[in-house]
Amino acid sequence: MPVEQQASISVNGNVVRCEGAWTLPNLDELERDSEKLRWPDAPDVTYEAGEVTAMDTGGAVVLQQSINSLRRAGRSVSLRGLKPEFAELVRLIDARSSLNHAAALRRDGWRERLARNLQRREEAILHGLAFLGETTVAFGRLVMRPRSIRWKALMRVVELDGVRALPITGLLTFLVGVVIAYQGAEQLRKFGTNIFIVDLVGISLVREIAPLIVAILIAGRSGSAYAAEIGTMKVTEELDAVRTLGISPINLLVLPRALALVVALPLLTVYADVLGVFGGMLIASSQLNVSFTEFVSRFEEAVAVRHFLIGLAKAPFFAMIIALVGCYQGFQIRGGVDDVGRHTTISVVQSIFLVIVFDAICSILTNWWDL
Repeated sequence: MPVEQQASISVNGNVVRCEGAWTLPNLDELERDSEKLRWPDAPDVTYEAGEVTAMDTGGAVVLQQSINSLRRAGRSVSLRGLKPEFAELVRLIDARSSLNHAAALRRDGWRERLARNLQRREEAILHGLAFLGETTVAFGRLVMRPRSIRWKALMRVVELDGVRALPITGLLTFLVGVVIAYQGAEQLRKFGTNIFIVDLVGISLVREIAPLIVAILIAGRSGSAYAAEIGTMKVTEELDAVRTLGISPINLLVLPRALALVVALPLLTVYADVLGVFGGMLIASSQLNVSFTEFVSRFEEAVAVRHFLIGLAKAPFFAMIIALVGCYQGFQIRGGVDDVGRHTTISVVQSIFLVIVFDAICSILTNWWDL
């Protein structure tokens, strides 16, 4: 009669190695070993299960409970190497536990659900702050060693997210300038103050609307792409291969995108300012009989340089918000294609929300400082 192979679980860095027969006779030993382990503190944990030779329902339950405990602690967990038949068993156990969890949520009162939601929000905030801190440290090291900047990757992102965004950015801001001027013309004509169309278009576009419109466009166009690209790399285990080579994903994926947007977004903002004002100039000429010469002359008098500088100064901060939120959501993807789509949507919503919040704070501060 063949002897049942023993089962074992061990931790090496951020890798949890599973071996042997994960079956009912070995569950007590597995649970004792699990209690003695020092679980990884890293944000990303990988379960290597290629050496698992046998598994039944009990073993799948123990493995899934171990994975869920790390996920509840805020870790991002991936399982690889497990044989297809064992992986399907684990998936069924996970689906069953999810149904039980949903049923438990329905039975819980509103206080329990509120407490659980608050706990999840707290974990998400702490995880986000950890990502921000790690990125800040990596950026500081990059400043100390400029030679380590990946110029080729940076210039590629500038081309994709800056140069190729020129048509849509220019068209949209031109139309926004036309709309603002057209709506303003209806009111100014009543009072015979046609020339003030320059003040309306110039200050509103240069100071507030153009930087905000550009940031929202880039959040939808580039921020979502960052989340999808990094999430796909995580699903296909490319990030694990990168870490195996000793390369930091922050240095490889986050910093080039963030630095490229910091360069590209101010330039796009200046471009948007020019086309938006030009759109307003056309409407002023056709609707209010304000010639191009009069428009430019009044623009120099009415629109102070500080309005342009305030709008331009916001662009790098908008760029950092968009890049970091997009990359962060990409790293949060744990499942398959559905999870990629969900976090991509979250990245766009969060980026636009934070950009608008930051813009509102800047408006309040500049008002306090009489700028």
